[in-house]
Amino acid sequence: MSNSHLFLKSGFPKAPLQNGLGRYIGQLKRVTLKFCKESGASRGMRDFIERELVDFAKENPGVVVYVKPRRHRTPVLVGEYLNGTREWINCRNFTKEEVTKWLELMRTQSGPSGALRLRKMWHTDVPSIQGPWTPFTLKSPETNLVVFPSEEHSKPLFVEKSATEKLIELFQKQKLEDGDLDKNRAK
Repeated sequence: MSNSHLFLKSGFPKAPLQNGLGRYIGQLKRVTLKFCKESGASRGMRDFIERELVDFAKENPGVVVYVKPRRHRTPVLVGEYLNGTREWINCRNFTKEEVTKWLELMRTQSGPSGALRLRKMWHTDVPSIQGPWTPFTLKSPETNLVVFPSEEHSKPLFVEKSATEKLIELFQKQKLEDGDLDKNRAK
């Protein structure tokens, strides 16, 4: 195992507010467009702000848009998401169309998709090479073709006798043994 995972950001997996179970909630909550008013590297960002920013803000009322001019700095898109993550995109020498595409990507995703070293609540010194166990690991693949509800699959796998049934069985065994003893004594 290499040590490259030590340099990755670590954290627990976060679900984006159960999106898809009810109505869709856009995960991008704030976007900041930082640019220079004079630099040639910011030309695409300035064109986007002049021509398309108002339309973007009208189409996406759930996203707060900030415009921040900065002198002699590289243009940057900063997106902040509902799960608390931030994403920075360097827009140096981008065209207006490229800025639009990156902003649309930020709007439709639920946070930075960068590598994350997942942390777990458990640890083992000898991890399994077979992968994690699931309830379906040892199931027969024939169950995929069964039409449910099914009589055969509704039965419990192990039918254990109740305590009353066990007592009745023990009593009858004892009764038979006593009957055999009485026959042996009579002989």
